[in-house]
Amino acid sequence: MAHLFICPNCGNRTAATDRTQGFRNTPKGCEKCGFGFLFELLDDYYPAPNAAFFVCDSDGRVIGCGRGSRELTGLTEERVVGRPVREVLGLEFDEGQDTVGTVLEWGVRQLNKPVTVNAEGDLSAKAVADLFPAYDGDGGLLLVLTRAR
Repeated sequence: MAHLFICPNCGNRTAATDRTQGFRNTPKGCEKCGFGFLFELLDDYYPAPNAAFFVCDSDGRVIGCGRGSRELTGLTEERVVGRPVREVLGLEFDEGQDTVGTVLEWGVRQLNKPVTVNAEGDLSAKAVADLFPAYDGDGGLLLVLTRAR
């Protein structure tokens, strides 16, 4: 059975029968850009060409920014790494939901969630969020933001 993966750095999608590199327990890295780890998808997922990728640890702190993140937020990776994703991006989900918390606590995907992004004093922008839990022992999540049309 093939597992589907997506790179948070470049958006490259791959399929593989193994979740690790060779006989080691090292997570798969991106063959296209060399990013250190991939996120496994339970269904095939096609982000919009202008989607922004953010990788967070199990506490919801940003540990990496990928394709489109600077274009959407205007923030460099140096300004956001180590900070809570909700705070640095000013995420406000519809009906006050804590969608990031739900993904981290329950390990479930949350797709097509309307959100307002207000990245550090920038103008508010409407977006759609797709959140994927990390399926490893460390936890964490992948946040994909696409501007709403």
